Amino acid sequence: MTEDVWSWVVAAYGAPGVAEQCLELQDAHDQNVPLLLWAAWAATQGPVGEGLASRAAEVARAWSEAAIMPLRSVRRRLKQALSEGDEASRLALREQVKAIELQSEKVLLEQLAALSVRSGAVPDSLLPVFILDAVLAVASAWSGGYPAEKLARLTQTLSDWQKLRYKG
Repeated sequence: MTEDVWSWVVAAYGAPGVAEQCLELQDAHDQNVPLLLWAAWAATQGPVGEGLASRAAEVARAWSEAAIMPLRSVRRRLKQALSEGDEASRLALREQVKAIELQSEKVLLEQLAALSVRSGAVPDSLLPVFILDAVLAVASAWSGGYPAEKLARLTQTLSDWQKLRYKG
């Protein structure tokens, strides 16, 4: 049975090394983490071609500009004091903004999942290839320049986790 995208992404993000690699791709290389993780999830069901990758990047760009990036900016700004003695109320507000930011990422992932074409489970031997192709396709559609070696490392981490997850 196919796992829903949000559950898969939350589990994958929590796998050893994934969060750190994703945040580096986001912060140092301007990649869209929900888009990359959606691509990896979609690849477990079949190939993600350039057309699908381009449509997904368009959807991700719209959601990122309208909701995710502004919320992330506010959340990050709320890490630092805005006025003397504001810690308790500021940090409580920051947690609320964080929850809304996560909800906006969940909505984005649901929108991306609606674009996905599921052709069935991918054999373990092809999983790393499908994931790498999908991740590179969406990274390219997202921005012309991307760190292929870091995306390959993320792909390997996700492929290893996926294999352990279903064989463990």
